[in-house]
Amino acid sequence: MKTFTVSKVVTALMLAGLVLLPLYSYLSGNVFILTLFTRIVILALAAASLNLIMGFGGMMSFGHAAYLGIGGYAVGMLAQEGVGSGFIQFPVALAASATYALVIGALSLRTRGVYFIMITLAFAQMAYYVASGLARYGGDDGLTVYKRSDFSGLINLSNRTQFYYLCLACLFAVIFLIWRIVNSRFGLVVQGLRSNEQRMQAIGFPAKRYQLVCFVISGTMCGLAGALLANNTDFVSPAVMYWTRSGDLMVMVILGGMGTLFGPVIGAVVYLLLEEFLSQITEYWALIMGPLLLLIVLFGRGGIMGLLGRLNRG
Repeated sequence: MKTFTVSKVVTALMLAGLVLLPLYSYLSGNVFILTLFTRIVILALAAASLNLIMGFGGMMSFGHAAYLGIGGYAVGMLAQEGVGSGFIQFPVALAASATYALVIGALSLRTRGVYFIMITLAFAQMAYYVASGLARYGGDDGLTVYKRSDFSGLINLSNRTQFYYLCLACLFAVIFLIWRIVNSRFGLVVQGLRSNEQRMQAIGFPAKRYQLVCFVISGTMCGLAGALLANNTDFVSPAVMYWTRSGDLMVMVILGGMGTLFGPVIGAVVYLLLEEFLSQITEYWALIMGPLLLLIVLFGRGGIMGLLGRLNRG
C-alpha cells in the first residue's frame, strides 16, 4: 500500500488550510473569508453527519435539515426565554435533535427505498411548518438571537477566531467519532446491513435496532451543527429546515464521495465556494451550478474522493 496517495495529500492540504485560515485572515485583513469558512465548516459537519447514515448505512434521508433547524431553534428559543448559558443550550439542542431523530427513525425504518425517503421528507416538512407557526418565536420571519451562547468565559463566541476554532474542533471531533463508529463492530454491522440486510438478519443481527441507533447518532450530530449555525448567523428561521437545504447536504455528500471519511468535508468546501463564486458573477448562478454538478456526478463516479483515487491508480 502506498503511504502517500493523491487523496491523502489533498485531504491533508485541505485540513492544514482550514487550521491556518484564521492566520491568513489576520495577515491579509480579509475578515469575510473567515466568516465564509465558519459557515462552510458548520455545514460540513452537517454533511458528515448525513454521510454516516447515507454513505455508510445506506439510509437515504431527505429530511436531515430538520435537525439543523431543531438545534438552531433550541438555542434561539432558550435565548429568547433568558437562558443564555451554552452549557444548557447545547445539551438541549442535542437532546431535542436526538429525540426527533428517534421518532422519525422508529417510523421511517419500517419502510424501504423511496418510501423511506418520502417519510423522512414529510417529517422535515412537518417540522418546517410547525416552526413557521410559532408566532412567539418569529413564525415565518424567523427568530433573532441577540446574544450568543455563554460558556462562562471559557470561550467567547463573539470572537470570530475563537468561534471558528470551536466549529473546527467540533467538526474534527465528529469525524473522529464517525471513524471510530464505522471501524467498530457496530459500524461493521451497519455497513453490512447496507450491503445485504436479509443476510445480516439471517445471521442474527437485529437490523432495525442497529439502524435506529445509527440514525439517532446522525441526527444528534446534525443538531450540534444547528446550534453552531444559530450562533454564527445570530438568527434562525424555518427556511433552515426546508427540503432544499436537505438537498444541499445530500449534494455535498455525493459531490465529495459517499462512504468516505473526509468526502463530505471536501464536498462542502467545493460546493459552497462554487456557490459563492458564481453568485458574485450572476444572479442566475443556479443555472450554471446545476449542470456543473451534473457533470461531476456523471463523470466523477464516487465523487471527488473517487476521482482522486482513480488519479492515484493511474
